[in-house]
Amino acid sequence: MKFGLAFASSVGTDPVSALEICRTAEAGGFDSVWGGEHVIRPDTISSSYPYTADGEMPGEAETHIPDPLIWLAYVAAAAPTVKLGTCILILPQRNPVVLAKELATLDQLSGGRVELGIGVGWLEEEFQALGVPWERRGARNDEYVAAMRALWAGPHAEYHGDFVDFPPVTCAPRPPNGDIPILVGGDTPVAIRRAARLAQGYFPGTTDPEELGRLIQALGEEAAKQDRDPSEIAIHAIFGPQMADPAAGVEAFRKAGVDRVMVPAFFFAGEGGLDRLSEFAERVVAPNLGD
Repeated sequence: MKFGLAFASSVGTDPVSALEICRTAEAGGFDSVWGGEHVIRPDTISSSYPYTADGEMPGEAETHIPDPLIWLAYVAAAAPTVKLGTCILILPQRNPVVLAKELATLDQLSGGRVELGIGVGWLEEEFQALGVPWERRGARNDEYVAAMRALWAGPHAEYHGDFVDFPPVTCAPRPPNGDIPILVGGDTPVAIRRAARLAQGYFPGTTDPEELGRLIQALGEEAAKQDRDPSEIAIHAIFGPQMADPAAGVEAFRKAGVDRVMVPAFFFAGEGGLDRLSEFAERVVAPNLGD
């Protein structure tokens, strides 16, 4: 079993704590650290957040949400063995050509450690503030993936679509492994179809074991329709109530077919957080490494 420290960028928000939380995670056996994304938090939000019962976005207006790519670049050398992931990056809000260069640069400098978790977004007011169309964001997302992969595949790449159109161009550096693994986030049927079609990983947001099992089964069925082996798509699942009994939670996730447990760094925020993170790693992570 692998363990990722999710949303680490929202806990390690100053220069010292960012490095310390990543070093502590690496020393404890976590294989990856992850940064989340919102460019801005609108003062007025009518959109419903999909992962809380009341639909309210967690946090406050001044809650720090650093840019994930800049944060990951900052911590990369301090924790030289961990994967560097986004959970998630809101792809339709980005320029895919610029993003392809940013990701490839980080991947090249870090020795091929980047994993790109993507989503289409839920916060319409954020899209409005950025001047990005809310409509057809799913189609925009998929085209951006295809355009970035074309740029990463080799020199003299070209792409012609509804949202991206460029003649033969070369973008260097390119990912040292030829591509960057993509994880699709989301619990909807559309997200499952997208993961089955184009991703190396799937990251649902639910913490409910029964719902998680249903989503994993649906992904397997959809992968078969796409003529893909479901085992090619790594399952990521986030700890929530499982923190009450982490050992049992890991075992339940293992039985469900989860490949990487995503442990929210929020559990280790505040005074004594690094000590609690080390204790969790010793008690939960270490006994399950290599399983």
